[in-house]
Amino acid sequence: MFRTTDIALIAVMLAAAGFTYMTKHEAENQRAEIRALEQKLMIEEDSIDVLKADWALLTQPSRLQRLAERYSEQLGLKPTEPWQIATMQDLPVKPIQIDDILRDAGMEPAAPASPPPSGIPLASNQAAIPVPTFRAALQ
Repeated sequence: MFRTTDIALIAVMLAAAGFTYMTKHEAENQRAEIRALEQKLMIEEDSIDVLKADWALLTQPSRLQRLAERYSEQLGLKPTEPWQIATMQDLPVKPIQIDDILRDAGMEPAAPASPPPSGIPLASNQAAIPVPTFRAALQ
């Protein structure tokens, strides 16, 4: 009777030892994989730092000015004239209509229940705003 129990306990102990060994081996493999990924991450971060430094060097205004002067004939660059600069007031205003927004969203616009207040102009009642062009300014 003691032999069967002893054999069963030995089998359980061997299974537990095998499971412990497998778990330890798997954890070591996972740790090695994590270390490899951390090393790759550090290399990528170092590469990003080098690229940022390179970008800062390449975009220095003094360097760009020197290059622009050297290649001015090939590039055909000219200083910006004051009339080429536009302000927000020079840009045309596109009226926004809720019906267009609803149609774009796949919904049907509802019929207006009452006319809008007289102090707010409708987009359809607004006159077209002439848009100045740069070609007209050049002539």
